[in-house]
Order: sequence, then C-alpha cells, then structure tokens
Amino acid sequence: MERYKVTLAYDGTQFEGFQRQGQARTVQGVVEAALRSLNWQGRAILSSGRTDSGVHAEGQVIAFDLTWPHSLDALRNALNAHLPPDVAARSVERAAADFHPRYDAQWRCYHYHLLFAPVRDPLRERFAWRVWPACDLEALQAAARLLPGDHDFAALGAPLRPGGSTRRVVERAVWQESEDGLVRFEVVANAFLYHMVRRMVFVQVLVGQGRMSLAALAAAVQQAQPVTPGLAPPQGLILKQVFYPPERGPVTQE
Repeated sequence: MERYKVTLAYDGTQFEGFQRQGQARTVQGVVEAALRSLNWQGRAILSSGRTDSGVHAEGQVIAFDLTWPHSLDALRNALNAHLPPDVAARSVERAAADFHPRYDAQWRCYHYHLLFAPVRDPLRERFAWRVWPACDLEALQAAARLLPGDHDFAALGAPLRPGGSTRRVVERAVWQESEDGLVRFEVVANAFLYHMVRRMVFVQVLVGQGRMSLAALAAAVQQAQPVTPGLAPPQGLILKQVFYPPERGPVTQE
C-alpha cells in the first residue's frame, strides 16, 4: 500500500462544498465513491482545504492510501472513469507515507473573477461575480496593496475553529485584467480564514465603487477594525494552486 497525492479540478456549481456532509452531494463524497470502486479501504481522504458550496478548484490536492499495482497514469484514468463530469483528477503522484496535503502546504493561491456588466451574462456568470457599477481598477489595485504581510485578519474572516488564531501571512495580492474581459484577483497566503478571500473581494469592490475608503480598509487590515459586513458570492472563486516545499514533493513520477 502506498500514499498517493492527486490534484483535482472541479466545477463547484452543483456541489454543497468539498467536505462530506450527510446525503448532500459533495466533492469528497464523489471522490471517495470513485475510490471505493478501485477497492480503496480508507475511511476518509485527506485534503488541502475545504471549499464552500459553489466554489471551484483547479488545484485542490488530496491524498489517500491505496494498493495499486499499475501505473500512475492508469490510476488517474481509472479515477476519472468513475468520477462525474464536473470533477477530474488532473495528476497523480506517489507521496511520502506521512504526506498531508493540508499540514504540509506552504502557500495557497486563489483567483476571484469579476465581470463588469449592467446586464446578466448567464455563461460567464457561472464563474464570475457580475458587478455594476464597474469598479475603478486603480482603486482595486490600491486596495490590494494593503493586504500583503503578516496581519490579524479578524475583520476579513473567521477562525476555522473557536478561539483559533486569525493571523495569516499574505504573500501576494493583485488585480489584473484578463483576456476574456474579466478582472481577476489573485491572492497567495500561507493559509486562509473562513470566507477570507470572499470577504477580501467584497470590501475591495466597495473601495473600487467608491463606497468605502482606503483608510477604512487599511484599519481593517492593520488594526482588525470591523468594516461593512458582506461576502462576494462563491461562483467567482477558484482554488488555483497549493504549493509545497521541495522536500514534500513527489516520491516518484512516471
């Protein structure tokens, strides 16, 4: 038996989040069902994090132990044969026996997409938040520049457990115009609080629309002062990539 590290992509629209919960359709639930078809005997897969209902992923990382006498490509193909169309195993690697996709992660990268349009766009809104009036891009960029660093982000997220720390290190936060006419927020941090990225996006949109001052956002980041409550909707959010130290890389590749 060996431990395998798998990178998953999924469209979160029809999922009640990543984590298994009762009879609800979740990413964890369908992945574990696919693994059981391959004679997996585990109780629960390990994951790099739990995305909310409606949130997408290109780089969710999971791990599990499995007896598999075939190649890595064969395991990837077998998984995909048993997974529904809105989930895919993008890559499979052998990992160290003690590898944990959450606790070994060094950085996590999320993308969030905005669409500035006065009228509904049913196709693009599946993966973006339609905002109108449009935000000023320079104001969004100025807001993003306030986020990097080691801060108490209590005003922009909740701890994952009662009494948990609300300090996080944001390595990168930037807005960019993308080729498809959307505006993309990219944020990289060592870890995120509950709803932290969606909260970050919401308050930055307020700044971009002139409904919140940069000073108020600065106070929220630097002094954890409360700001206007609210969340950006889930469909614009994508877990893009999880980064690991070199020593926690794959044991072997094929």
